[in-house]
Amino acid sequence: MSDPALTETGAATAPAPTGIRRRRSKRMKTLFPYLLVAPAVIYLLGITLYPGIYAVVQSFYAVKFGPWRPVGFENYANLMGDYQFWGALWNTFVIGSISLTIQCVLALTLAFYAYRDPWVQGWRIIFLIPMLFMPSAVAFIYKLAFLDARVFSDILIRLGLIDGNLSIQSSIWGSRALLILADVWQWTPFLFIIFVAALQGQDEEVEEAARLDGAKWGQIFWNISLPLMRPVIAVALILRGIDITTMFANVFIITKGGPAFGTETISYFIYRTGFKFFNFGYASAASVIMLILTIIIAQLVVKRAFRSGRA
Repeated sequence: MSDPALTETGAATAPAPTGIRRRRSKRMKTLFPYLLVAPAVIYLLGITLYPGIYAVVQSFYAVKFGPWRPVGFENYANLMGDYQFWGALWNTFVIGSISLTIQCVLALTLAFYAYRDPWVQGWRIIFLIPMLFMPSAVAFIYKLAFLDARVFSDILIRLGLIDGNLSIQSSIWGSRALLILADVWQWTPFLFIIFVAALQGQDEEVEEAARLDGAKWGQIFWNISLPLMRPVIAVALILRGIDITTMFANVFIITKGGPAFGTETISYFIYRTGFKFFNFGYASAASVIMLILTIIIAQLVVKRAFRSGRA
């Protein structure tokens, strides 16, 4: 029987000490999860961190099709006096805040009934269908229904409610309402999923104690469930709000930023500046400012929500 401590040449080799093997095994167990996620982390950093740094560097240059020309903070100074940039920020705020408020109210209402009503629970998947469509497909549907094919106007005419086609595209608030309607229809299910999960994760004993004290479902939801959901609601609204700031497909397909730049969001302004006028440095500066504003607002909302949740 061969000795495992002997090599092929017959020379004896000392086995590795047990303590060293244990340390190596412990180190590998610690590093193994990081090695598994390393490819995904590297990929995400490559598609997020690098473009972000590239945009920041590019914002300090005048970039068109020729060589980059350093201009310092000139792009940022010009943005401060650009009424179209501030108009795009205002449109983003108006459209986003109205859309987010409607989505939050609808999602909380649906979550309340889906969480308690057994019949609604069985059909919960129906609420998620709009989120499964591509944003561009939803935008085309709403454009056909309200603008091109005028399906909605034709229905109202046949019902005798109006005499002629609705001129939605000629009205700033009509165009904004169309963008809001499309966004609410598609993305309310996103908040609905989060709110239902938050309700299901709450302690049932607290609600049971309130019900034994005579509280009704509406009172329990308003006075107990909703305050406990405040941090979850804040995080969900921030995620949705960040997504709304990047609203592009609806604007590009439905309104093209019109009429009179009344529906031009910040993402469409950046697209128009960079890919229509080929002023990439100016567009990068606008994207950097929007990123900074988004981070500041999100940080303030999260701190306030979690501080209130602890109180």
